[in-house]
Amino acid sequence: MYQPIEVTALPGYRLKMTYSDGAAGEVDLSDLAGRGVFALWDQPGAFESVRVTPWRAIAWSDDVEICADALYLRLTGKAPEEVFPNVAERVHA
Repeated sequence: MYQPIEVTALPGYRLKMTYSDGAAGEVDLSDLAGRGVFALWDQPGAFESVRVTPWRAIAWSDDVEICADALYLRLTGKAPEEVFPNVAERVHA
């Protein structure tokens, strides 16, 4: 999977992101703001503390992070099957 290499907080709960394959742009996370663990972002400066961790997660604290793969899908608009070609074989419901 492609790895996040840079992330910057923007106004309105948006992230500017760059991934290892060159995919870059903005992801809007305003739909998560104030909900559940993301209530952390209500604290001044909390959303702006976003970082790429050494294990390539997108995190705001030790307890609040978002899956980098999910953000990649939002950023590129791709379907999971496009990024993970074997996903259908691995899912057994």
